[in-house]
Amino acid sequence: MKLNLIPLALSLLALGLSHSQSVNAAIGLDRTRVVFDGGKDAASVNITNNNTQLPYLAQGWIEDEQGKKITTPLIVLPPVQRLEPGKQSQIKVQALPAAKLLPQDRETVYYFNLREIPPRSEKANTLQIALQTRIKLFYRPASIMPSQQEIANPWQEKLTLAREGDRYTVNNPSPYYVTLVDARSSKDGKTIKGFEPLMVPPKGMLTLGPSATALGTTPYLTYVNDYGGRPVLAFTCSGSTCKVNLDAKPNK
Repeated sequence: MKLNLIPLALSLLALGLSHSQSVNAAIGLDRTRVVFDGGKDAASVNITNNNTQLPYLAQGWIEDEQGKKITTPLIVLPPVQRLEPGKQSQIKVQALPAAKLLPQDRETVYYFNLREIPPRSEKANTLQIALQTRIKLFYRPASIMPSQQEIANPWQEKLTLAREGDRYTVNNPSPYYVTLVDARSSKDGKTIKGFEPLMVPPKGMLTLGPSATALGTTPYLTYVNDYGGRPVLAFTCSGSTCKVNLDAKPNK
């Protein structure tokens, strides 16, 4: 009996199998997030077929924040392409005219998806899995593209914490999304129990999961920057408000 399990694999993807890089995906991306410069018509993403024996198809598309596939204001070109063994190629995220209708005073988040499709096997009882990678795509309007000074002094350093009861609320006054991936009560401590990664929207706020008591008066939060790096923010609290301690930056 010949098993064709690609449909099953796609069902698994729908249940959350999106971190394909952790299971040795054949098609690899050159980044962990895409920042689309609203002043340009397109952004390019490099892809590589890491399998040196077999060709693969690479299928790309974009989803909105609710996980719905979209075809405007951004599209992926080409939507499907073939990569020969060990070869590289590019995928373009193309802006359509509707992109100019997006908010121009803050970022808009989407999700870039890349599915690898292996060649059909001629062998019986063969398990074939179509793996999928899903990364964040930030549409950043030209009006808020950061200057060199802002890059040197990241907007994430403008975050503040406000204690409300036994929880800290993260306030983000910037026009950019800020993704937090770790929270500790000390620089060399362990991740606080109850913390879950969160993405604070532009000019918005979200509540941290761990108790304020557990985080203490010197919380340390780790964020992800445009390049996939993970800088750490050291906060100092006074009363119910906490601000980033700029004297604790590595270059200070």
